[in-house]
Amino acid sequence: VCVVCSVCCVCVSVVKLWASAFGGEIKSISTKYSGSQLLQKKYKDQEKSVRLEEVDGAKLVKTVAENMEEIFRRKAEATRRLVEAAEEAHLQHEENPDLQYEYFNAVLINEVDEDGNSVELGGEFILEPNDHFNNLSVNLSLSVVQVPTNMYNKDPDIVNGVYWSEALNKVFVDNFERDPSLIWQYFGSAKGFFRQYPGVKWHPDEHGVISFDCRNRKWYIQAATSPKDVVILVDVSGSMKGLRLTIARQTVSSILDTLGDDDFFNIIAYNQEIHYVEPCLNGTLVQADRTNKDHFREHLDKLFAKGIGLLGEALAEAFTILNEFNQAGRGSVCSRAIMLVTDGATKMYDDVFAKYNWPERKVRIFPYLIGRESAFADNLKWMACTNKGYFSQISTLADVQENVMRYLHVMSRPKVIDHEHDTVWTEAYVDSAVSPHYAACLYRRALSVLTTVAMPVFSTKNETVSCGILLGVAGTDIPIQELMKTVPKHKLGIHGYVFAITNNGYILMHPDLRPLYQEGQKRRKAHYSSVDLSEVEWEDTDDFLRTAMVNRKTGTFSMEVKRTVDKGVRIIPVCDYVCSVGVALSRGHGKYFFKGNVSLEAGLRDLEQPDVALAHEWTYCNTDEHHEHRYLTQIQAIRLYLTGRKPHLKFTTYTHMTEILYLLKKKTHKGVEIAFLGTRTGLSRTNLFVAPEQLTNQDLLTAEDNEGVFNADHFPLWYKRAAEQVPGTFVYSIPFSSARENKSVVLASTAIQLLDDRKSPIAAAVGIQMKLDFFQRKFWTASRQCNALDGKCTISCDNEDIKCYLIDNNGFILVSEDYSQTGLFFGEVEGVVMNKLLLMGSFKRITLYDYQALCKEYAGSSDSAHTLLDVSNHTRAQRRTMMVPCDTEYPAFVSERTIKETTGSIECEGCMRTFVIQQIPSSNLFMVVFYRLCVPITFNPLAHNESLKCERLKFQKDRKRPDSCHPFHPEENAMECGSAATLSPTLVAAVFPILTFFISR
Repeated sequence: VCVVCSVCCVCVSVVKLWASAFGGEIKSISTKYSGSQLLQKKYKDQEKSVRLEEVDGAKLVKTVAENMEEIFRRKAEATRRLVEAAEEAHLQHEENPDLQYEYFNAVLINEVDEDGNSVELGGEFILEPNDHFNNLSVNLSLSVVQVPTNMYNKDPDIVNGVYWSEALNKVFVDNFERDPSLIWQYFGSAKGFFRQYPGVKWHPDEHGVISFDCRNRKWYIQAATSPKDVVILVDVSGSMKGLRLTIARQTVSSILDTLGDDDFFNIIAYNQEIHYVEPCLNGTLVQADRTNKDHFREHLDKLFAKGIGLLGEALAEAFTILNEFNQAGRGSVCSRAIMLVTDGATKMYDDVFAKYNWPERKVRIFPYLIGRESAFADNLKWMACTNKGYFSQISTLADVQENVMRYLHVMSRPKVIDHEHDTVWTEAYVDSAVSPHYAACLYRRALSVLTTVAMPVFSTKNETVSCGILLGVAGTDIPIQELMKTVPKHKLGIHGYVFAITNNGYILMHPDLRPLYQEGQKRRKAHYSSVDLSEVEWEDTDDFLRTAMVNRKTGTFSMEVKRTVDKGVRIIPVCDYVCSVGVALSRGHGKYFFKGNVSLEAGLRDLEQPDVALAHEWTYCNTDEHHEHRYLTQIQAIRLYLTGRKPHLKFTTYTHMTEILYLLKKKTHKGVEIAFLGTRTGLSRTNLFVAPEQLTNQDLLTAEDNEGVFNADHFPLWYKRAAEQVPGTFVYSIPFSSARENKSVVLASTAIQLLDDRKSPIAAAVGIQMKLDFFQRKFWTASRQCNALDGKCTISCDNEDIKCYLIDNNGFILVSEDYSQTGLFFGEVEGVVMNKLLLMGSFKRITLYDYQALCKEYAGSSDSAHTLLDVSNHTRAQRRTMMVPCDTEYPAFVSERTIKETTGSIECEGCMRTFVIQQIPSSNLFMVVFYRLCVPITFNPLAHNESLKCERLKFQKDRKRPDSCHPFHPEENAMECGSAATLSPTLVAAVFPILTFFISR
């Protein structure tokens, strides 16, 4: 009944009539062209032959963990064979400083000079495209050698290393024959060269430089040394002005490059006072992840030189931090070191060392003398030699890299003498063209997420035992995609997923890990490799899930989550090899799956249809174990298996694939363009009602439509949304990408349940794509109806004073008088009404967080006050926009299911203007009708940058330390400490009595 009032009243019964008419019309079209009722009947007919099973989460996650362990084991065995071959080849090799040897240089292969002749270290190198290596042109018989641009290709150390490491070619090939799933295998030499298999050509950047140095890679750092706590002392006294300070900054930055996620550090600048480079981290150490290291690098640019240098106080501060941190069981609890970057020391500070470090000498000292002058070099050399460290002098920027690297040899000595080939695994990271060694190359065909297994390679010659010589690190890569193949997607269900983390709590794989962002092309985010589990599973506010996984506990618990669904279950077992693995299952239909009896003939008939496809990234048959199977598609492999022609193919998934041929008959309709179907097993089928080139949105169900297809970590979005609707109803939406790109389509989808039960597994989902203008015309036609006997409607959406909208259950607009508002959030357009709907409970607001966001920031030099700012630099660079990591908090809105209609009023210009919100039957849509209002209010997501704030830097989450630690060894030769032989006679006489005294105590 419509109550008579002023012109500001909207009649509820009329709006209800409109909603009913539009709902009936649009459901009829959706049902007819999707074939949903026919398909639902088909499943009901087979109900008796289908067996319903509950997903055993504990068993499922154990199986996933075991499958992953098997992959890790195979890769580790391949790496171990490389290590054994490398050590044997080096043992048999006699160093020859005059050795001349031509090898295939990765940059120079297939290069010719002006006369058409092969350049030196080039030569003809056969390369052929290979789809296993992302269609890169490779040589499966030989490896190539890359040498950093700042090193000499024919340096005797390089040539000798390349010569004996040629023995690895045979092992590379043999490994690939044994395990066809292997991708890049390599050996990174301590001398700096990098041998990679299969052979591939490298390309310099636009400056003609390849900056890649294998010794800076995390896999090398983690394998070469034990975890360490490091304090870097930087001299900023007046004598460090100019070039010296520039070299010092670069030295500190290079030291940071050598630190990995298992290391902890801080940087202290000193002159007559002690200045923590990050003031809020006074007296503590932080984890050396990429975020923290980049944060400190920003502060390095603000250092300036003045005053005098009081090294004694700085050394005492560094020792205090390291010792207190170690005694408290924080940090690495393993190796400790002080890096001293200075242009000299006026004395030896033996009193400081005697107080804090002798006689145990558990903290190593690594002095870096900046500049060409050597007046105080003897003091710094003495510090290194008496504290098991290493002295280096850095005269130019070109000297920085090699001199910094020398400390790694010293830190690796104990591990080498112990002959412990610890296996290490990196966190997930991204690099171009599948291989992680192409950061400077121009291959940009793909970006893949990887993890690496690596092992150190030692010299086993008797004469080098006490020296503990590290030859390098061998490794191989594992695409996370390969780990995903072990996951039985059909058992996880629509919202289920598998995730894994490293010992540091960083994500190894998770569907919400976003290492890339779109800016014209896919690019890597700055800190994608150190995304913590708590930053994606942010509902785990007490870190219960994260702590359990880091500590490798096994169990099951429930947790409320706010994503596509409202509730989920987490199951957390462990994988003993490298990580902890978890499985997430949604409650209700997500806990069940079904099996049916399908004849061989019916299964093959389904697969032979041209419009039938399987989930591209799902594994139905394992085609990676044998080389002859690698080129088979999944459909080809299934056909060969089912027909008995390849019985030894491992068949993993083929559940109830129902015959659906007659359900998608060719029909024509001027508004409906395509019908589609997907099943729980990843089977999909489409039926076009128009020619392909006439599709309004041609990306639907293609690789370009990432959210709309089955892939490795999720079901299609239209499938997931349909599963959360009431059975028998449709969910309508405008794809966000379509709204932005003006593709003007509406998707309608509904779930097909096996049983009339909310817990029944979703057997399939079907839907249609229709033109947006067709959909909107149906709405406007319905809104012109009325129940007046004389046919004269008192209210209509055609009235200028009336505003009509069609919104979905998340508040996004599908129909508006202003076409440009399509796809926008209703609150942005009509904030007053949205606020009222929230107050009345028709919609509720949910706060979501994104800890992987990128925000725009204006970059430029800063001249704000800081104790160590370069006051001479007042020139502000031209401001430019850059993307920086940030944390964002933003609202999401969802309708209350129990409320079908609501009326309310808003005071505006002396009149109480009523509004009506009416649910469209059998849908997720709502019609909103009201008189035009006065004051607009908009909703904006709240974004704030907290990623680098002090509290976040200081806070340290639980982590599991590596199982092994090699901080020092009694047999190591501590006198290999950097040009120690050049010590003056006076100092030699002083050093050895002190050594004898303290060692004998």
